Amino acid sequence: PCLRRLCSPLAEKTGKVLGEFCRCYKEQYGVALFNSVRYEIEGNGGPQAQLLHRKVPLEDHVIYSGNLFQYIEENKKWRNRFCVVPHNYGLVLYENKLAYERELPPRVLINSAGYKVLTSVDQYLELVNSSLPGVTPKSGHSPILKCPTDFPLILWHPYARHYYFCVMTGKEQEKWRAVFQDCVRHCNNGISEDSKVEAPAFTDAVRMYRQSKEQYGTWDMLCGNETQVLSNLVMEELLPELRTTIGPRLKGKAQERQRTWIQISDAVYRMVYEQTKAQYDAAMAKCEQERPQMESTIRTDMDQIITSKEHLASKIRAFVLPKAEICVRNHVQPYISSILEALMTPTSQGFAEVREVFFKEVTDMNMNIVNEGGLEKLVEYMEKLSHLAFHPVKMQSCYEKMDQLKLEGLQQRFDVSSTSVFKQRAQIHMRQQMDDAIYTFETLLHQELGKLQGKDDLCKSIQRILERVLKKYDYDSSTVRKKFFREALLQITIPFLLKKLAPTCKGELAKFQELIFEDFASFILVENTYEEVVLQSVMKDIMQAVKEAAVQRKHNLYRDSMVLHNSDPNLHLLGEGIPIDWGEEYSGQPEAESAADKRRRAKQVVSVIQDDEGVLPYEVGAEELLQPSSPEPQEMVEPEEPDPGALPSSPGRVEEIREALGKESLGDGVEAEGRLTNGTDATRESADVPSEAAVPCATPASSPAPGAETPSPSAGMACHQPSDKETGEEVASPRGQCSPPQPTSTTESGEGVQTEF
Repeated sequence: PCLRRLCSPLAEKTGKVLGEFCRCYKEQYGVALFNSVRYEIEGNGGPQAQLLHRKVPLEDHVIYSGNLFQYIEENKKWRNRFCVVPHNYGLVLYENKLAYERELPPRVLINSAGYKVLTSVDQYLELVNSSLPGVTPKSGHSPILKCPTDFPLILWHPYARHYYFCVMTGKEQEKWRAVFQDCVRHCNNGISEDSKVEAPAFTDAVRMYRQSKEQYGTWDMLCGNETQVLSNLVMEELLPELRTTIGPRLKGKAQERQRTWIQISDAVYRMVYEQTKAQYDAAMAKCEQERPQMESTIRTDMDQIITSKEHLASKIRAFVLPKAEICVRNHVQPYISSILEALMTPTSQGFAEVREVFFKEVTDMNMNIVNEGGLEKLVEYMEKLSHLAFHPVKMQSCYEKMDQLKLEGLQQRFDVSSTSVFKQRAQIHMRQQMDDAIYTFETLLHQELGKLQGKDDLCKSIQRILERVLKKYDYDSSTVRKKFFREALLQITIPFLLKKLAPTCKGELAKFQELIFEDFASFILVENTYEEVVLQSVMKDIMQAVKEAAVQRKHNLYRDSMVLHNSDPNLHLLGEGIPIDWGEEYSGQPEAESAADKRRRAKQVVSVIQDDEGVLPYEVGAEELLQPSSPEPQEMVEPEEPDPGALPSSPGRVEEIREALGKESLGDGVEAEGRLTNGTDATRESADVPSEAAVPCATPASSPAPGAETPSPSAGMACHQPSDKETGEEVASPRGQCSPPQPTSTTESGEGVQTEF
């Protein structure tokens, strides 16, 4: 196929893009290292946080687990899946709940960075139609996807494989949507902020690279870990060329061409990912190798480097600042207050909702303790409360406040492609502030328990601690929001200013290079110093705007002059102690507990969402009732599982589906489990491969992810707590291969194990 013929040119183009990026990364690494060492020596931190910060919030915990249906593209069937969301927010799909409990290998592992969660087939079709211009199915023709219920959940990615799910009720759909969005939000934030050198070097290198291509402004695909972000960067350049080369050569109906294009895009993305990972890892290793020598130079010559940089900055400032100030005065200053107001309203509402949810949960707990009494009830409620920040459904009322964020005309003026960057950042801050408040509350309460006498004392103590924590929350949330507003304003205005100033300033920067001593050239860059001067030109206006907003008290912000003195001098020492485990400490269980018992207990206690209405009858075999009827013949038929019926013609038959599901016997589930571990018929894998004559550029529809394999049952313990590698954070695959390798074995349905990075 033509995709294999394109492997070499694609690899060459990918290598060229990565080569340019790695050069930028090496330059930015030296600057980031210098800034890190300088900050370490000089200090200059902001206000001290009043709330405690939990170091490992969700270690050994499961966020959510439940049943849904997944559409399997390889055999065009809907299958029941038991989905587990572990502490690292990967989506782990098992054959059914029994397979999970038996610690059998999962069927699918998904890292959702860069995905969008859709709850409408029409939304999905609109995105698919726009991905391949000129290929739109005619009205009346079957769309690329049919959903057997009115409650779909689709994970869409501009480059990678798409995932299709559905559930039986609207309430379930809302719950799963909140869970999926939480996974996307967490995985998008994949670059660790704990790294004080690598992270800023990487993000600055991405920005500098894109600016070198005249791409200013925010970028929606700065999602995931470094390798994922770089893969998106490469695909952004490859895809238009790929679409022009391959698009016109696709054959068949519009739906088939769309399906084939999605498969080709996914295959290319995986090839790019493997090459990107290898090349970036090598560049990073080289920088780490040179770091000790660079750091030694910085510490020895810190004063000289600072003096040299200040001299360079003064020369650039004299040249750039007059032009920058005019640009700020005419094009930025008039709009700062409008941008700030658009940011402040939804953000402050979201943080107010976090406060309200926290207050309500603690107050309800206190009332229940009054009515039901006893330390046992406190332990039960505290175990639930301790994970409130990671409860996707209860936190949804806070997150959805950010949906109101609209920059309207400002978005086009300042070249902001989307507000999603700011929405997700604010939502992550909300979750962090909620967890900090809860951790502070439980730490203070735990300290008091030994001094309390009776139920009345306990309730009064809870109320008193709640009031203390709310004061600390108000102060910290004000600090966090003001910092967020300043950063967002800079993120919106600085790229706009750089683009405006580029025609008159950028070409003249080369003459300043001679002002940098050769020994310090790794730590001082003309481009970075120029950007700092531009930042200074607008920073005063931004600081003033945020300060005025705080004075108005409209959004419950503290003034900068307000400093909350630490009324709990020993509180931060308490936060350094061993994490509190309410269940183990107060349940009276013996200390010795087997791994299996811990796992069973974790499933029953730690899962933060409980289904109040009971579990819908998603039994093995029930998905046969959900087969979509299609005028096109199926390419793959499973003799042992004949199609028992057609797709329900209307939502009114959902009750009939449920009734039929309830009649399914457990025996089918046990049989399925037996088949899962018995090896498979590998010839089924090729049944869905499109004909080369019909689709000359198609890749096999059943191609697994790079490095995908069917794990052995001995990997059981990894199923409950998937590692980063299992959830797609890291994908091991043979490098240097043009097309995704075939698995050594497959499952009986021909799915294989799909690992999404």
